[in-house]
Amino acid sequence: MTSAPSPFLGLPGAVDSAGADKGVPAHYGNPVAEQRTLLAGAIVDLSHRGVISVSGADRLTWLNSLTSQSLTRLAPGQSTESLLLGVSGRVEFDMRVVDDGDTAWLLVDADELPGLLAWLLKMRFTLRVIVSDRTADFATLGSIGESNPVLDAVAASPNGVALVWRDPWSAVSEGGHQYAQIEEHPGAEWLWRETLVARDELVALADRARAGEVAVAGVLAAEALRIAAWRPRRATEGDEKTIPHELDWMRSAVHLSKGCYRGQETVAKVHNLGHPPRRLVFLHLDGTDNVLPAPGDDVVLPALPDAPAGGEPDVVGQVTSSGIHYELGPVALAVVRRSTPVDRDLGVLSDGIVVAAGQEVIVPPEAGSVVGRIRRMPRLGVMRR
Repeated sequence: MTSAPSPFLGLPGAVDSAGADKGVPAHYGNPVAEQRTLLAGAIVDLSHRGVISVSGADRLTWLNSLTSQSLTRLAPGQSTESLLLGVSGRVEFDMRVVDDGDTAWLLVDADELPGLLAWLLKMRFTLRVIVSDRTADFATLGSIGESNPVLDAVAASPNGVALVWRDPWSAVSEGGHQYAQIEEHPGAEWLWRETLVARDELVALADRARAGEVAVAGVLAAEALRIAAWRPRRATEGDEKTIPHELDWMRSAVHLSKGCYRGQETVAKVHNLGHPPRRLVFLHLDGTDNVLPAPGDDVVLPALPDAPAGGEPDVVGQVTSSGIHYELGPVALAVVRRSTPVDRDLGVLSDGIVVAAGQEVIVPPEAGSVVGRIRRMPRLGVMRR
């Protein structure tokens, strides 16, 4: 890992992030306006994140045997996402994977790097694989769009293939399954990319941003757009009990017919025979009181009008991510009990008040052994310009 401060934190107006994204700018003064800037080609400093390289002839078959996604036929430059599960099927690590024909590159959140690296090193046995922490050599920068001229010009390509990870969330991956019962998924226009650059390029890029040559946006802008795209992230939506089905992660990170891997029995059993105990929802939050609920705030089922007075609200889950979207206003993702009614508005206990929250179902209660029919719903318009 690297402990050097990001040069982007020295830019005018830069405010450091907190939590999982500490060490890079949360915003540069106006996180809502920065969403439009990001959609127009700005870059996001993600240099706090970890980079692991796995090289050697057996790298893809080895990773394939350990994780949830099919990786054996991953072509040079192709991107995918894979989960490392525990024996009970709970998500332990999330990896963004791109292979360059010689080396598989695993892009991970900062907090996951030490544990994932240690586990991979233990599992090498006699296979022809070399696992290395390359965070000190390469930094991650984010952008949205099919291409980004600034990042494309400086993308690292140690083996002749540019190291650009393109988020597969925009469509259901081969071998995957979508639980969201919506024909036009808001993630369809989530064209998120993460580009690896040589770490010593960061100072030059920050200098260009200071000179007005390169547009920048903070992590809060990217997070608000991610939330509106219903895109899960382990660092925020995950906890020690999370299974992929609860977050609709079968859509991008699980191949249902690839064969055995740790946790595969639980994945198959819940998908074919049962239901996940919790489900991800998208919340439209009431902004009247100017209170933005924070991750960890309780989601409640408000009492019905004819209920006895004085009763405590029924806590059904917790907010996992929240933000102010440039079109939709205050929004959040939350994980709630599967039994939470889909036809009821919810509330969020925050700063001593209950913030009204209209829910949009991402993972329906019947997800798993009984999968509902796709239905038409209006698009959120997340990426309209």
